[in-house]
Amino acid sequence: MVFKLSPRCPGARNPGHPCRLTKSAANEKVALQALKASDWHLEGAFDFFYSQPQISVVNTRHLEDIFNRYKEPDSDMIMVEGVSQLCNDLQVDPQDIVMLVISWHMKAATMCEFTRQEFIGGLQSIGVDSIEKFRGKLPSLRAELKDDNKFREIYNFAFTWAREKGQKSLSLETAIGMWQLLFAERNWPLLDHWCQFLQVRHNKAISRDTWAQLLEFVKTIDPQLSNYDDEGAWPYLIDEFVEYLTENGLVQRKR
Repeated sequence: MVFKLSPRCPGARNPGHPCRLTKSAANEKVALQALKASDWHLEGAFDFFYSQPQISVVNTRHLEDIFNRYKEPDSDMIMVEGVSQLCNDLQVDPQDIVMLVISWHMKAATMCEFTRQEFIGGLQSIGVDSIEKFRGKLPSLRAELKDDNKFREIYNFAFTWAREKGQKSLSLETAIGMWQLLFAERNWPLLDHWCQFLQVRHNKAISRDTWAQLLEFVKTIDPQLSNYDDEGAWPYLIDEFVEYLTENGLVQRKR
């Protein structure tokens, strides 16, 4: 099996170029990782390879061993107990936001659960094949939250990940917990007011639209609401939140 480089690649004619992915030695594993990540499309594999400079060769057998260490005895899944043990081995609190980042890399469908495919694919994406290497990656994984684009992806992922199975909306209690976790990273000054407002005035599940629009509100509206447009196309819940802030003197709007 050979990856033929696009003629656009400056190393296409150089047999020694590091981006020539051939069947020889460890490069085959790198090629397979890139192909799997791009659903076996060659062009996508090259895009993935060039956009992932941190990609490293991982030992598939080691990945299987790690999964088997944490999976349920009678199921091919890692469940709550296994996730808890993984956190112990990584020396992180289960409530640490880095576990959300890890779940995002693994494309996990459900909180505190990993299928074999999700877990092994996630470790390949992160580029680790041992708990020691995994632990060493935690600072860089946590730092991904500082990237606006990745933060948006992780934020949107969190809605589906944290939902109860079969539900379209996110329970209010869970949504508040997730917002407190996510926006603590962004130091949003209105976070406590938002959570209190929801508990006092709303007390219902949170829709995907409200979840998505709140991030836009946080990113674009200043804490004094000076640039908030009352006629804007915000969800009614955000409009009510602004009214709640002004009615209770929590924010002095500067127009």
